[in-house]
Amino acid sequence: MLKLKDIKLVRSRDELAQIPDGKTLINTINAFSYNNAQKDSLFAEALREGDYLIPDGASIVKACRMKKTKYQPLERIAGWDLFSFEMNRLNERSAKVIENGQTRLKVMFMGSSEKVLSLIRQRVAVEYANLDVVTYSPPYKPQFSDEDSAAIINAINAANPDLLWIGMTAPKQEKWTYKHWNQLNIHCHVGTIGAVFDFFAGTAKRAPLWWQKHSLEWLYRLIIEPRRMWRRYIIGNVEFLWLIARE
Repeated sequence: MLKLKDIKLVRSRDELAQIPDGKTLINTINAFSYNNAQKDSLFAEALREGDYLIPDGASIVKACRMKKTKYQPLERIAGWDLFSFEMNRLNERSAKVIENGQTRLKVMFMGSSEKVLSLIRQRVAVEYANLDVVTYSPPYKPQFSDEDSAAIINAINAANPDLLWIGMTAPKQEKWTYKHWNQLNIHCHVGTIGAVFDFFAGTAKRAPLWWQKHSLEWLYRLIIEPRRMWRRYIIGNVEFLWLIARE
């Protein structure tokens, strides 16, 4: 079980710049993941034991204030915010490396389909032109075999990226990364960012800025994809309120 009072959250976007270099696991939490962590002990452990946890949900921010938790975030930090910050910083670092005649830095995307990854490679080449890109599309199945995981680990270690994004939806991405963390021989920040792969590729549309600023991004997604999202947001939001009240 995961309790808000027990977890340390990144408080603001400004604090992203304070995350030190080196092998670092950065996860996100929202109402959906909080709900699932109450029923999934490995998922709860993965969120609790990761290096940094980002409040990717206005509901989490508001619940922390209501509960007067020790670590109260000042704002919502979406997975997209983390992605933009890390990509811009790495792109700038790579520009300096290139100026010194060294090999450009590398970002790796592990997860999603080859179609999405192809679109990601195209967009990175335009918007983050100083970076090399490596991608890996894992088998599309609910659970990986030992052979599947070994192949993923080998691909990541062989790439030896300077930034690694893992996008397989929650809780699969967080649990897999946490379970195999010690087998990843890498030196970089690792972010589990799920839907950001589709947002960046353009295969899914993020809510307009007004909806984001008014903490209504969840409602926008519900309107756009009601059949897929109704259970997550209608039933899930009620469940979240009940769990927070019980906590």
